[in-house]
Amino acid sequence: MSDWIAIGAMGVVAVGLPLVMMAMSAMLRPSVPEQGKSATYESGEVPTGTARVQFNIQYYMVALLFVVFDIETVLIFPWTVIYRSALEQGASLGTILAPMLLFIGVLVVGLVWAWRNGAVKWVKSPQANRRKTERQDA
Repeated sequence: MSDWIAIGAMGVVAVGLPLVMMAMSAMLRPSVPEQGKSATYESGEVPTGTARVQFNIQYYMVALLFVVFDIETVLIFPWTVIYRSALEQGASLGTILAPMLLFIGVLVVGLVWAWRNGAVKWVKSPQANRRKTERQDA
C-alpha cells in the first residue's frame, strides 16, 4: 500500500505545484492593461486581415498518417535490434516473427483503408480549381 501512497503524493505534487505557481504569479504580477498587449504580434509588422484562415483538411490527414507511420518505425526498431539475439538464445522463428507480422499487417490494412478512402490523395480546394479555370479561359 505504501507504493500507492508515494504515487498519490507524486500526483498531488505534480498537479498542486503548477497550480500554486500560477496562483502566486496571478497575485504578485503587476496589472497594467494597455491596448498594445491585446494586439496580435506579427514580427513587428502591422497585422492585416483576420486570424481565422480555413486550412485544407488534407494537411491534417497527411500529418496524422505521418504520425502513425512514424510511430511504426519507432516500434519496429527495437524489435529489429533484439531479433538476432532472440534467435541465438533459442526462441522459435514463429514466436519472434508472428507479433511483428501482425503489427505490420494491421498497419497495411490501415494504409489500404486510407488509400481507398482518399486520405492520401491530395484534393485541391474549390477556390484553386476556380483560379485554374479562370487562367485557362483567359
